[in-house]
Amino acid sequence: MKKEELFQKIKGKIIVSCQAVPGEPLYVEEKSIMYLMARAAKQAGTPAIRTSSIRDVVAIKEETGLPVIGLVKIQYEGFESYITPTMKEVDDLVEAGSDIIALDCTNQKRGDGKTVSEFITEVREKYPEAILMADISTYEEGVNAWKLGMDLVGTTMSGYTGYTQKTDGPDYELVRKLSETIDVPVIGEGRVHSPEQAVKMLETGAFAVVVGGAITRPLEIAQRFMKAVEGR
Repeated sequence: MKKEELFQKIKGKIIVSCQAVPGEPLYVEEKSIMYLMARAAKQAGTPAIRTSSIRDVVAIKEETGLPVIGLVKIQYEGFESYITPTMKEVDDLVEAGSDIIALDCTNQKRGDGKTVSEFITEVREKYPEAILMADISTYEEGVNAWKLGMDLVGTTMSGYTGYTQKTDGPDYELVRKLSETIDVPVIGEGRVHSPEQAVKMLETGAFAVVVGGAITRPLEIAQRFMKAVEGR
């Protein structure tokens, strides 16, 4: 699918994130089961799926036929970033057929000694036709990613880096500032817990919104209910 066609498909929509990593209740060592979550998301009307790991990218594409935003979560020694942090993960995602490849474009420490700008430049040079999504945590990081040729900028990491403040809800201000500055789609992502918050993200300027935990992480959903009842 060409970039322009894909962007039209997701514009103003909810992209459902279907992810499970080792240690989470829905992670099964033997095989991917995230395709079942993706099946439900497709039936609900999502135009695309965001998922982590090569096996889930493959399984979800086979199950749904939807475009997939693929990433690999992995922690290397010396790296603070963990979302598609090296070229190896990018290579694997390209081979797996990810329609969009998401990578950490924050200023967190990299164990290979490269700056994030150097890494982004290398990825773009190796894969000039790939559709690349920057997961960032600050306005400056988003602008930098845009200037370096990333195709989409997502607020995924806001509140998840050591130098950004985590709030209970989405970072609307970051979405607003970026959407007013850069000319590529801004994807609102991070702590979108309700339909009302998703709508507000779009009204604030997001091109599309990624929702994960509120839909596909039953432990997180259950804990939110428990906390609310216990704190009444």
